[in-house]
Amino acid sequence: MNIMITGAHGLLGQKLALITGRETSHRLLLTDLAPRTFFINPRFDYQQLDITQLSDVKSLVMSFRPDVIINTAAWTDVDGCEEDRQNAWRLNVDGVKNLIIPARRLEHCCIVQLSSDYVFDGHSAPYDEKARPNPLSYYGKSKLAAENALLSSPVDGIIVRTQVLYGTGYELRPNFVTWVLSQLEKGMPFRVVTDQKGNPTLADDLAYGILKLIERGCRGVYNVSGPESLDRFSFARNIAAVFALDPSLIFPTTSGEIGQSANRPPDSTFITLKFEAACNERLSDTMSGLERMHRQIRDGAMHTDLLSDSRFI
Repeated sequence: MNIMITGAHGLLGQKLALITGRETSHRLLLTDLAPRTFFINPRFDYQQLDITQLSDVKSLVMSFRPDVIINTAAWTDVDGCEEDRQNAWRLNVDGVKNLIIPARRLEHCCIVQLSSDYVFDGHSAPYDEKARPNPLSYYGKSKLAAENALLSSPVDGIIVRTQVLYGTGYELRPNFVTWVLSQLEKGMPFRVVTDQKGNPTLADDLAYGILKLIERGCRGVYNVSGPESLDRFSFARNIAAVFALDPSLIFPTTSGEIGQSANRPPDSTFITLKFEAACNERLSDTMSGLERMHRQIRDGAMHTDLLSDSRFI
């Protein structure tokens, strides 16, 4: 298959490139806003792309003619989206529509759209794929609008809802685990909320799950996350335990006490049975996922295949 990945410099984009690139039967095109950076192996085709620019998107899609577009490009700063709604809509909704427009002209092109637990209000957990969305934040509203844009289009689509994504890679923005680790390594006390609960998801597992959905010809909405639901405070203490750091530095607090711009769902726990049945797979539990991430950091084996090193070409 010809597979095009947007947002290739992000955590999930890097993992998808690594896992999908191992399949020599797939031709891979990686895209992102930034120019090619050092961790992108020269054997992967790479093209700088802003998905909000329709003419550029149309040109690249019609040239590469992908069988699958995996759209991981998004603005995921929940508070930032609340404060700059116009930009949030442009990146998270218009960008998806720009991918749909040329994909309609290709036979059998499927778009995989990444979505979020934030499409739910967190008051009726656990959620399966048939649960009624009711986003509390503008970020959640933009992700739901993106889902609807794809599902109402004539393009084949897979909506992958996930949450609390974590992992390690190159030159990444902080995720919850890397933020907690940075705080613990400073040796100073810090606070983590007890009133936000969900399923921590290892990015490596999510990337593998997406590839399985594609290869099995799945379509529609799928919840894909780790199987275990934890509040953020408990998750942070698990991080400390796995990385042998001091859990006494972590103090409980609430969302109201820390004052976030956007409302978060208090409990967005997923039911993932649909994905598990379709792909015969179950993602890592929290401790297993954290231990895997710990080994990757310890062994310096985060993304060996992505390194621009002739040994891996």
